[in-house]
Amino acid sequence: MRRPLVLVGLLAVALLAAAAGLVWAAAAGVGPATADPAALADALTDRTSTLTRTAVVLTTIGSTVAMAVLAVVVGGVLWWRGHRLEGGWLVGTMLTASAVFTLVKRLVDRPRPPEAARLVQVGNESLPSGHATMSAAVVGALVVLAWPYLHGVWRVIVPLAALVWIAGVGLTRVYLGVHWFSDVLAGWATGFAWLAVCTAVLLWLRPMTPVTAPG
Repeated sequence: MRRPLVLVGLLAVALLAAAAGLVWAAAAGVGPATADPAALADALTDRTSTLTRTAVVLTTIGSTVAMAVLAVVVGGVLWWRGHRLEGGWLVGTMLTASAVFTLVKRLVDRPRPPEAARLVQVGNESLPSGHATMSAAVVGALVVLAWPYLHGVWRVIVPLAALVWIAGVGLTRVYLGVHWFSDVLAGWATGFAWLAVCTAVLLWLRPMTPVTAPG
């Protein structure tokens, strides 16, 4: 068996365990969840008109709908250019990540922060954050697909930029008062865990041939 597949598979197992632990802790109100009231209070204190406008823009661009559209558009381009495995994989990663966080939300059924704290309208349950899950899964998937074509300093810049974006989107959900901080932590963990699962599937499906640039 190929070594990268084994390593990614092991990483997926570890991340799934971490995600399950964070979801349980948030639902039970233990561990990171004990900091939820303080994190929300800090967000309320730190609010300014400029920060709020910025947060609304970021949270809109990083929404579950926007991530779905991004995955479909990029996946469609990859498919059209002959990279059907990668294009289908990207869309599949997005769809299954959406199904995973939706299922967890319905099973756990955690209430969101009080309505008085919210700056934007939201629906459904709180745990895990869909924004955090989908940004981690979709943006992370784009990094996975881009990785063979990155060289030198770009192998640091691109993943770091992706992590900053994913972190920023998640934190807007706390700032806007629509998620507890532990919801966002669980969302990040769920998104990265599912990304690792899907990456293992990609490695398993991808033939052992040299990587060539898209054309």
